[in-house]
Amino acid sequence: MPWPFAPLWDQALTYDRFVAESTEHCGLWTGVYRTARIPDWAKDAVVKLGRRFRFVVLAEDWCGDASSTIPVLARWAEETRAIELRILRRDEHPEVMDRYLANGARAIPVVIVLTEAMEEVGHWGSRPAELQALVLRERGQGRTSRMYFPDVRHWYAQDKGESTLREVLAVMERALAPSP
Repeated sequence: MPWPFAPLWDQALTYDRFVAESTEHCGLWTGVYRTARIPDWAKDAVVKLGRRFRFVVLAEDWCGDASSTIPVLARWAEETRAIELRILRRDEHPEVMDRYLANGARAIPVVIVLTEAMEEVGHWGSRPAELQALVLRERGQGRTSRMYFPDVRHWYAQDKGESTLREVLAVMERALAPSP
């Protein structure tokens, strides 16, 4: 059964409001947003899709993965005008979060990709696949998140959001693919 996204969209916060209401890591979110540079290929690709999309994002301001990815998506939305982005605080919407568990965990961020008519076409999260593989290798070697956190931060700094853009774009492109 489809989820009723329209009322959630109306409750969700704009990126600016989410950041303004954030207390823990506002500086990190604004810093990533300020320095985000969206490559021409990403802007061109979303415009070529010929449709508008809405992103409902499940996040919390304390999440390092969210603060490394969502500001980039917000900048992309701003620069293309083909995407609208709103954020729901994960902890205030457990019924939504529980639909997007990652191996039973409430991992964030989750980007739910919707059509303009509020139909879900897919979702992405909680971090780029290449980085997730690195994290799983580290955990497999018995390292804690505190031990590999600098590696994660370095990965995000080197990647500059491009993996996130590619992976979310792939979700959007699947929405336009003909059904088998």
